[in-house]
Amino acid sequence: MSRSLFVSMDGPKGTGKTTLLESVTQALRADGLKVIRICERKSDPYRGETMALVNQFVRNPSPELELAICERFAQSRAWISRHVLARQPPDSIILIDRWYPSDAAFRRLIPFPGILRLNTACDVRIPDLHVGVVTAPAISWARATARTRGLSSTVMHRFEEHVACTQAFERAVADNGWLMCRNEGTIEDATLQVVSAIHRVLRRP
Repeated sequence: MSRSLFVSMDGPKGTGKTTLLESVTQALRADGLKVIRICERKSDPYRGETMALVNQFVRNPSPELELAICERFAQSRAWISRHVLARQPPDSIILIDRWYPSDAAFRRLIPFPGILRLNTACDVRIPDLHVGVVTAPAISWARATARTRGLSSTVMHRFEEHVACTQAFERAVADNGWLMCRNEGTIEDATLQVVSAIHRVLRRP
């Protein structure tokens, strides 16, 4: 590879992204590949300021405030693209838990094509493979609410909101041609699907 391969895993809460990410990491390393795991939340130097806007939005939602949040996230991803992703070894596979496709699930008022253009304009790195991890809303909701930390969401508290977010995310996956991984069966099946897709990308000229 002339540069690192960048793979994002996105999706609503409770779809098993973290578990799948760990399983894919182990499988790729077993294949002898160098895998680097990055978390957008932990790499974002402006996270505190952005989340303060998110908390304002929860109390008083408006298109203007939501756009400001989208802009802040795009600026943070541009920073991560320049200062984190660009510095990874060229023979590595970078796996990230959440990138701009996740905005399709959690932004409420700004259409996702606009968010996509915003991230592109900020020169946010485009993943070589987008993986949309989904389940039926009832399954992911049950998983999320059963966790020790609970739903753990700033902006989503009702099942109806979760259903709407899941539907919005699935539309974005279909509209943009990303890989849809339905993580409702065994983790082995989901892992094989994602690892096979990564190997296909690696084989491209």
